[in-house]
Amino acid sequence: MAEDLADDVLRVENVSKRFGAVTALRDINLHLRKGEVLGLLGDNGAGKSTLMKIIAGFQNADSGRIVVKGEEVTFRDVDHARSLGIDCVYQDLALVNELDVVQNMFLKRELVSRPVPLLARRKMRRLTREALDQIGINIPRLDVPVARLSGGQRQAIAVARTVTSEADIILLDEPLAAMGAKEGAMILDLVQKLREEGNVSIIMIAHNYVHVLQSCDRVNLIQGGQITFDKPTPETSVEELNEIVVEEYRRARRAAHAD
Repeated sequence: MAEDLADDVLRVENVSKRFGAVTALRDINLHLRKGEVLGLLGDNGAGKSTLMKIIAGFQNADSGRIVVKGEEVTFRDVDHARSLGIDCVYQDLALVNELDVVQNMFLKRELVSRPVPLLARRKMRRLTREALDQIGINIPRLDVPVARLSGGQRQAIAVARTVTSEADIILLDEPLAAMGAKEGAMILDLVQKLREEGNVSIIMIAHNYVHVLQSCDRVNLIQGGQITFDKPTPETSVEELNEIVVEEYRRARRAAHAD
């Protein structure tokens, strides 16, 4: 057990979160090992995105604690989490529609030339093109507002911004949501490449069980704001996951009828 804890770059312990009368998370416990890709599954409203926002410093938990690389932390904000190596692709992408591709890629992380403190626009443009080429998504013009791009192109910008940052803990909140089949396959290939390199640890929210079993080392299932399932992907199957979800649905219906 001590060895397992030593391998963890992130631990979420007994975390709960309420929004008024709604309990989003109930005593959540989750851990992520160095170099691991963890798939997080769950129905809409199960608490997945709330958990990601807490880990990313976007929201505060009501109770519990977060341990990053062996140190308990209380995030002040997203920038504080990012300074500790945690970055996130949010479900809403966190893009500014009026800004162009390069400006969104370096939003709140602009590069400045020295000794004269001017924006290094040429370097940011070059790095943006390299980042998008790395993913394999074609965006011909980088000087257009992102509002004019397709959903898949916008998603690619958000993913590229995060995976090319200095983060070593990456949170992907449904990175395939706006992607077509070809674009989605490129993102999964990128996750697989990062997994093989082993330099970053990833939590990926997804709805497609096959994608998770193929791309992740371990899978967690969140139901009703709690982690109810935790297994290495080689030890589970689509059928087992479906069975658990169906049984939970039946249990919830029985409870509703009992009330």
